[in-house]
Amino acid sequence: MPFLTRLLPSFLASWLLTFTLASLFHSQYVVNQLVNVGIEISFSDRVNLTLDDWLGLLPTYGAIIAVALALAFLVTGLLYRKHPKYGIQLFVIAGVTAFAIALVAIESIMNITIIAGARGWGFYTQLIAGAVGGYVFAMLAKNYISKDDRC
Repeated sequence: MPFLTRLLPSFLASWLLTFTLASLFHSQYVVNQLVNVGIEISFSDRVNLTLDDWLGLLPTYGAIIAVALALAFLVTGLLYRKHPKYGIQLFVIAGVTAFAIALVAIESIMNITIIAGARGWGFYTQLIAGAVGGYVFAMLAKNYISKDDRC
């Protein structure tokens, strides 16, 4: 039961924040690209687009992010046992790596960038979302993945 009561809530909170940031970064990247070509977009349109994107991306991109982070955090948990003093850094790197691999894999498989906000400099904002997710997971789960209480 340690997983369900300790790590799962930490993972879910981390995933939700990570997905929300990734969706927000995606939406604002797309809006900024439209503004760059001369289209005027009001603040309320930005907000509506951001909320619509969050809901629209949740079943697909949200699931991809959940799987990528789960695999990355699982592997990192094993590394953490050998290097506990680098826990936060390991999980931040895991979050970045999860996003990089997922986005590159999707592009390689489909031969298109399906997350428009991951093009150009938007790719790096997606990696920032992954880094934040790794950091949040490390902070929330640090008491449960400590050296003495391995799960």
